[in-house]
Amino acid sequence: MAQDSGTRTLISHAQLRRGRGRALYWTLLAVVVVVFTLVFLGPLYWMVTGALKSGQEIAQTPPSLFPKDPQPQNYVDAWHNLDLAKLLFNTFYYAAGAVVFQLVLDTAAAYSLSKLRPVFGNVILALMLSTLMIPAMVLIVPQYVTVIDLPILHINLLDSPFAIWLPLVANAFNIFLLKRFFDSIPEDLMAAARIDGATPLRTLWSIILPMSRPILGVVSIFAVTAVWKDFLWPKLVMPSPETRTVSVGIYAFSGGTPENVVVAASVIAAIPTVIVFLIFQRNIMSGLTTGSLKG
Repeated sequence: MAQDSGTRTLISHAQLRRGRGRALYWTLLAVVVVVFTLVFLGPLYWMVTGALKSGQEIAQTPPSLFPKDPQPQNYVDAWHNLDLAKLLFNTFYYAAGAVVFQLVLDTAAAYSLSKLRPVFGNVILALMLSTLMIPAMVLIVPQYVTVIDLPILHINLLDSPFAIWLPLVANAFNIFLLKRFFDSIPEDLMAAARIDGATPLRTLWSIILPMSRPILGVVSIFAVTAVWKDFLWPKLVMPSPETRTVSVGIYAFSGGTPENVVVAASVIAAIPTVIVFLIFQRNIMSGLTTGSLKG
């Protein structure tokens, strides 16, 4: 393990060359990896195995490590009894709309701040980023008042997908993420496009967006997970059973449903986001790191 001579670590480079130092290093590394693996995968393992247990076994104390009599029927009961097909479709629909709105509007805002550089652009960006310091719970009441009586138009957006889409559009973090990525695109390309007579919109469509696929993928995944995991806001603005998201639907049915069936429903609801992450994990890492590189 090569190290710079000026780098200081818990175990010196000389000790790593010795048998005892090397053994200590690998022991500590193994302990850290095992502990963090258990911390992150422990709840997931309990959820998957808990869905296979009977009602009595999942409620017993201390809990059993393995299901004594696995019951896959719990997943079937969860799918039919909680109408998960409808709930998953609703959530997917809201997530798809959030992706479209964020990609269109947040990309336009980030492109304007990064390349068009309007007057007071830095002030506008600073005001956007300052909203990240405000706790989300503080904004619930003014957002809800806005939804039930949209200013100027005076429209009630309850049970409308726009009640979920519109608050997600104004995402300061995604705008900042996109702007940082756009800042890394060389100005020479922008100058060449202007010389060729390309308009700012044409430059965005033909040059910026094709080069920004990694970061656009990251923003899309963030938008999907934000809708999929959110609970309080969909519960407030989607009171009708026909418009509920999967998290709200599972909560609504949990009162009269066995706990093992509820856990099975939670496992099914988590599968889509896990699949999305496993498929696009390389895009996530490349999108988050490429924007920090210049040139």
